[in-house]
Amino acid sequence: MKRMWPYLVLGIVLALVGAVWTLQGLNVLGGSVMSGSPLWAIIGPIVLVVGVALIVVAIVVAQRRKAD
Repeated sequence: MKRMWPYLVLGIVLALVGAVWTLQGLNVLGGSVMSGSPLWAIIGPIVLVVGVALIVVAIVVAQRRKAD
């Protein structure tokens, strides 16, 4: 698990950033230049999926190493 924690932390950060960007792009969160911009409504979910994928990979690899 020692080598997987950076992937887990990066995945969490990317998932949170992707969620915020998505909400800003959809104009749910206001107060930013990104608010209401369709570009961020597209980029946000992509970043969110990459973050979730990193989290899943980190957890699966950690569990496999634990089982060995």
